[in-house]
Amino acid sequence: MHTIVFLDRDSLMAEVRRPSFDHDWREYPATGADQVAERLRGASIAITNKVPLRAATIAQLPDLKMVAIAATGTDNVDLDACRARGIVVANIRNYSLVSVPEHVISLMLALRRQLRAYSADVEAGLWQKSSRFCLLDHPIADLAGSRLGIVGYGALGRKVAQLCRAFGMQVCVATRTPPDDPDVTVLPLDELLRSADVISLHLPLTEQTRHMIGAAELASMKRSALLINTARGGLVDEAALAHALQEGLIGGAGFDVLSQEPPLPDNPLLSPEVLALPNFILTPHVAWASAGAMQTLADMLIENIEAYASGQAINTL
Repeated sequence: MHTIVFLDRDSLMAEVRRPSFDHDWREYPATGADQVAERLRGASIAITNKVPLRAATIAQLPDLKMVAIAATGTDNVDLDACRARGIVVANIRNYSLVSVPEHVISLMLALRRQLRAYSADVEAGLWQKSSRFCLLDHPIADLAGSRLGIVGYGALGRKVAQLCRAFGMQVCVATRTPPDDPDVTVLPLDELLRSADVISLHLPLTEQTRHMIGAAELASMKRSALLINTARGGLVDEAALAHALQEGLIGGAGFDVLSQEPPLPDNPLLSPEVLALPNFILTPHVAWASAGAMQTLADMLIENIEAYASGQAINTL
């Protein structure tokens, strides 16, 4: 009989049904790094959303046979250590094909329409004191007719492209695998960064992609360009982005992720000066978290575990 331990149950606000096979189920609202080995002792299946499973911890768990990641990202699990032990690792795929793209579009629209700036003006009483029927203190731009650059063209990137075409945007992509899509222009990354009006990141964090957007890349972008990141915070050098925003090197940024989460107070994007900028929007890693997306994730999580227990593992890494 399998013993299943969910290390961070409170990270998923959805109904999680129990697997259909005989098992012992344990769950914890959250788990600290110093509690992982103790709580997984004797477990054959571990469920983690963001709790790290590093090589040193895995070495202490001789009974562990499967890691079920309750997310798409896998950078919190040492995959090499799992492979060396023959531990099956499965993740969740394509569960947020509505939630994340809608969040991306929301960030784009809020920045292009200057929603933060105008809302702050109303709160400060500027509209009430205006001599005209409206305020026109912040330039507004349309998405229609602008170029969207998507970096990473998987399922989420393709869905974002579909929605942005409906707004009349031209789509270009930088991707390792050329897409079979006649409506997409494939460009080298440097050319995409130079020419795009809006850039949206949709790729995993690896040693190859870490800080792929740094000071040089930001300086190459149009001064009016927007940078949207709902993927992983480590893809962007946060100090370089803070500098670019404060110096007006780019038009704005909409981020849902940071390099460390929860973030440390000294993160440069959390400085009062940056957070006060009207062209910077930071949300607390919620792009994925619509009610529908979380329930889909929970259902797929248990399907992954049941498939493994039946000897026909799916979504493995």
